Amino acid sequence: MKKAVLVSLMFFLVAGATLAQRGRNRRDWGEGSHIVRTEGGDMVDEDTVRTAREIASHSTGTPNWTNDPAFARDVFTFVRVLYARAWDGPDISYTASHWGWITDFPDSDLNLSFRLQQVTSMKTDPEGRVLRLTDPALFDYPWIYMVEPGRLRLKDEEVEPLRKYLLNGGVLWADDFWGQKQWDNFARNIKRALPDRDFVDLEMTNQIFHCVFDIKVPMNKLQTPNSRQGIDSLNPNSGRFGITWENYHDDYLPEGAKDMHIRAIYDDKGRIMVIATHNCDNGDGWEREGEDDGFFHEFSEKRAYPLGINVIFYLMTH
Repeated sequence: MKKAVLVSLMFFLVAGATLAQRGRNRRDWGEGSHIVRTEGGDMVDEDTVRTAREIASHSTGTPNWTNDPAFARDVFTFVRVLYARAWDGPDISYTASHWGWITDFPDSDLNLSFRLQQVTSMKTDPEGRVLRLTDPALFDYPWIYMVEPGRLRLKDEEVEPLRKYLLNGGVLWADDFWGQKQWDNFARNIKRALPDRDFVDLEMTNQIFHCVFDIKVPMNKLQTPNSRQGIDSLNPNSGRFGITWENYHDDYLPEGAKDMHIRAIYDDKGRIMVIATHNCDNGDGWEREGEDDGFFHEFSEKRAYPLGINVIFYLMTH
């Protein structure tokens, strides 16, 4: 009798753990509970979070600054898009980040905003913003950012707001996704909002690379990996020495699949509506700037910040 009770108890414990794991997975996919974790372990409620400043840094801290209250609304705001992740499937990369929209949050948002204010005439919002594409406040901001969109799942109710936003002057920057499957999934989702538009590759002669910083290197010299691999790439004793693409993803093709690409979708007047930095993790270059001296000088200082500042300055002045 005791043995039977023990077996039953073990069954319920295992079943409970399985259900709990499934519950965590549902939270990861943006279904059911909307409580998610940052990389630092802080709990974030997707239904109530509004700014980056609400969440503690999980790196080396974030800067603080203020603006003249009279110009509080006349500033650039780093707006991070909160989105759902795609389900598993043959066309979905299994190596895409499980963090999704919250990757690098909040450090990258606040660090880039601060650096942008330091080196340009632009004033920036010290709070940042987080919103869904269905939020009416979307149209209050001319620039939005989507991280790790290789596993993006654009919901039906988000397609029309995104289309209207982009056609009416807004611009989306997509960053930090790797390999062909992640690119294809992102492009399919954007195609739903802009069915008559296609991405074009930007060349290094484009003005976007020469507006604040005069970037004269080949595009692959702008490639930033995650900080762990970036540090390894600088270490001659590492097996990843010199490798700046994230070499653990599942679907690199032999010809040029590891190269960095910057692609854009234009409107009829030649204005960029969507810009995508593919095979590049600018977010880690902003987020992890204070963790390792070598990573800072090679990737944050030389690559992620010049590119990020140029892109935003160009988009906000064109």
